[in-house]
Amino acid sequence: MSRYTGPRVRAMRALGVQLPGLSAKAIERRPFPPGQHGQARRKLSEYGLRLIEKQKLCRNYGVTEKQLRRMMIAARAAKGPTGERLLELLESRLDNVVFRAGFARTIPAARQLVNHGHITVNGKKVDVPSYRVHANHVVAVRQKSKDLPFVAASVQAGRGFDTSWLSVNAAERSATVVTPPDAASVPFTVAVQLVVEFYSQRI
Repeated sequence: MSRYTGPRVRAMRALGVQLPGLSAKAIERRPFPPGQHGQARRKLSEYGLRLIEKQKLCRNYGVTEKQLRRMMIAARAAKGPTGERLLELLESRLDNVVFRAGFARTIPAARQLVNHGHITVNGKKVDVPSYRVHANHVVAVRQKSKDLPFVAASVQAGRGFDTSWLSVNAAERSATVVTPPDAASVPFTVAVQLVVEFYSQRI
């Protein structure tokens, strides 16, 4: 499955959840699935429930099916609950950190910043969105890129959620990872155990 590039609000309505990483827009005006029968009651199968939870992660973090499978394998190999390790891996991606620091309005916008070489980690340019940050890493916008219009607009708009694991200096366009992100850091509701069950017989 390739990375999703379709209508973002439509995707959130289909999943029934606000995904801040996918879009800054809200689904409050039409909080039901799109389509002619969107408001009709529907009973989901066990597979359907697990698929929706998996899709929430793919859509919000902008990862492909292949990338999510690789992270699930890594989460299984790590110590501790698999679901929590998976969420930690997703939250510690560089593009997510740039978004959570408030330097971009969405993760796709943050990924573009990283891809174009506007972001540094500990003073060194990093252009890989999947780069994993760790505690005490300093993520910053490069000096020559600090005044980019959409970076300034994002900083001015502020962050609509708590990110206690990051210490952000908006004026300097930098953020220090205070502690590694954990499962509680995820800014939307997801039943991660259903994601683990989804992959239990597929990996």
